[in-house]
Amino acid sequence: MPAGSEPSPEEPEPPPLPLPRTWRPLGPRIVAAVLVVGLVVVCTMSWLSFDAETQAKFTLFEKLTLAFIALLILVCVHAITRSRVTATRDRLTVVNGYRRRDLAWAQIVAVRLPRGAPWVRLDLSDGSEISAMGIQASDGASARTAVRTLRQLATELTR
Repeated sequence: MPAGSEPSPEEPEPPPLPLPRTWRPLGPRIVAAVLVVGLVVVCTMSWLSFDAETQAKFTLFEKLTLAFIALLILVCVHAITRSRVTATRDRLTVVNGYRRRDLAWAQIVAVRLPRGAPWVRLDLSDGSEISAMGIQASDGASARTAVRTLRQLATELTR
């Protein structure tokens, strides 16, 4: 009779998880798209509602300032939407905004999604922790599935 930790001959081992695997948050991408489209529509409609005399009063500096503000908004939205978590056999890559962290699986002690937390927290072997904004609690069941998958990968790939 096999030990409790050994698979019995009747039940096959679960198949390995397909890698590489990338998680991206759905909610922030939807909000970003709506925000950008809404901002473009409001700005365009505002500009078109001005008469020619009012449009002519805008100086080049004022137009460049508005373009710069629009660019800053787009940079911030891009940073939010590029957040992701990518698992490969070798490492876990966490991209939060414009910062990227490559972690060896042995560095990951725990994968947590505490109640009320906006995104996943990774406890590292050096005693620190980092956020993984690519898996957000607002995504509900898919976030919980991602946490279970990451825990399983961390266990399997550190053996």
